[in-house]
Amino acid sequence: MSAAALDRLLAALVAAQLVTGLLSLRAGSPPTAPLFVAHGILGGALLVAVVWKLRRSVGPAVRARRWGRLVLGALLAVATLAALGGGVAWVASGRILSVGPWTVLTLHVIAALLLVPIAAAHLLPRRWRLIRPPTSPGLRISRRTVMASLGVGALGLATWAATNLSDALAGGTRRFTGSRWLPDGGIPPPTTFFGEGAAPIDPDVWRLRVHGAVSTGLSLGLAELEALGSATTRAVLDCTGGWALRTDWDGAALGAVLDLAGPTAAARHVTVRSTTGWYARLPLAEARNALLATRVAGRALPHGNGAPCRLVAPDRRGLEWVKWVTEVEVA
Repeated sequence: MSAAALDRLLAALVAAQLVTGLLSLRAGSPPTAPLFVAHGILGGALLVAVVWKLRRSVGPAVRARRWGRLVLGALLAVATLAALGGGVAWVASGRILSVGPWTVLTLHVIAALLLVPIAAAHLLPRRWRLIRPPTSPGLRISRRTVMASLGVGALGLATWAATNLSDALAGGTRRFTGSRWLPDGGIPPPTTFFGEGAAPIDPDVWRLRVHGAVSTGLSLGLAELEALGSATTRAVLDCTGGWALRTDWDGAALGAVLDLAGPTAAARHVTVRSTTGWYARLPLAEARNALLATRVAGRALPHGNGAPCRLVAPDRRGLEWVKWVTEVEVA
């Protein structure tokens, strides 16, 4: 495989990893399981390709004294290997790994996001042409390139299988998303995706505003919300930080709130917002099956879990289980 072909393969693998990784942050239903399998196999293939690239390029670059390219290349390699190493360590360890307040899976995501600007700087201004696929009619992908790419894919599959085998041998239990199970029925750890916490909210003054494409705008206090009836949902909160918990949530059905407001015939989506500005947007039909929880595991909802009101959205990742809900907009 030529140097240009290897660069194209690396660019394709990085792009595929980023796309599947970003999609996985919001994927929480069982039909999305193949997305996580693809992300794992692509990660194994990228690890193989990065090692191959380093073996082929570092020596010549040092001899040619291309120090600027070497520095950028080293930063890119470190970010890539940190992201891939974090993913491999998370799966293979068989347990929840943390570094200070961060899980290794969270650090894996952070390293992957840092990879984007470093990769862009590395490719500019002259290397974009190397990753463009051939466009001339007489140029074709060589059989050697195809076989090498298949070999990288096979080694990626083997790496993914080996890390999963290590997890099984260590007694690890993970959901299809890669999150590790916590004991059923507990209260979730108080985490946030971007650290967007909120000051404690006085339940006596808290109001839920319902507006948008509705017949009647609403402003509900906690007692008025609870008067709509109590519903219980046993659902899995799957945190992008790497843990999953199946427990009971109690509160008012979002469908009951929507029925009271009366969505118009044109309504299609429901946006649930936090006092922090964080939000989740659900199709109207899905929103009717969501819950505005005020209790968890038989206890009052703790502040760290979104008190006085939190969205419970089954089959969505924790990223979209909005805490400290203050607004429902129908559009």
